[in-house]
Amino acid sequence: MLRTWHRPLVVFGWSMVVLIPVALIGLLVDDRTVVNSPIWLKPFKFAVSLAVYAFTLAWLLTYLKRFQRLGWWAGTVLTAAGALEMVVIVGQVLRGKRSHFNFETPLDTALFSIMGSTIVVLWVTHAIVAVLLWRTKIENDALTWSIRLGLVISFLGLGVGFLMTRPKPGQALDGDTLGSHTVGAADGGAYMALTGWSTEHGDLRVGHFVGMHALQVLPVLIALLGRRANTRLAWVLSGSFLGIFLLVTWQALRGQSLVQPDSTTLLALTGIVVATALGLVWAREPKKELVPA
Repeated sequence: MLRTWHRPLVVFGWSMVVLIPVALIGLLVDDRTVVNSPIWLKPFKFAVSLAVYAFTLAWLLTYLKRFQRLGWWAGTVLTAAGALEMVVIVGQVLRGKRSHFNFETPLDTALFSIMGSTIVVLWVTHAIVAVLLWRTKIENDALTWSIRLGLVISFLGLGVGFLMTRPKPGQALDGDTLGSHTVGAADGGAYMALTGWSTEHGDLRVGHFVGMHALQVLPVLIALLGRRANTRLAWVLSGSFLGIFLLVTWQALRGQSLVQPDSTTLLALTGIVVATALGLVWAREPKKELVPA
């Protein structure tokens, strides 16, 4: 089946799969840290995330009925951008340097600038793929809409990365660091195991991760529901996922850790839960009444 998928994306996906155990070994045997975090944690997380993302897009591109060449080139350019970003990340690990927001030396500055360019390219090519697939009907209506809306939410999730590059309070253009994942403090504080997200302050990586992977979560939910899924349900689940994405991003921008929500955040979460419950009731298809003979 993989032979019919977008080959560059599939190859990139497999390369990320190969990188995962390499990064795990690095976590076990390399005790170096960068910004208070194991130095191999970032390559591990990026490899897992990009492997899932690459295989998903490679699969989705098989559904294109029109503009297949444009879709192939968009996927190929996206692959090149993702691969270049990972080369920089792993290269900086080998150098014992921070890859993101690093302006310590001219080389570090150049490498981070390259990463910034790859993110822009990836974001634009994702948008092209989204537009092409939005115009394509895929199998059934529920799956079609879960993929369309998942592409839009993942586009927004990728865009959260641009918020991280903004100068934070106390940072200067001629400093060693410009931008950060954390809001309300410098990167490097207490963090969650595996994810590395801050447990004390806001962390934009939460919204970035949640939004980006809507493209996998929503179609999988629709597929698992099988015949019970319909277009209304696809919209309700997508709306709920969008609400969660916006909530965790807003929470981070307020400098609040995911694990320390205040009453405002909890009230907003309650509203999303209630709206989702009402939406699920609305999404139930009405039973067809029997017409007397």
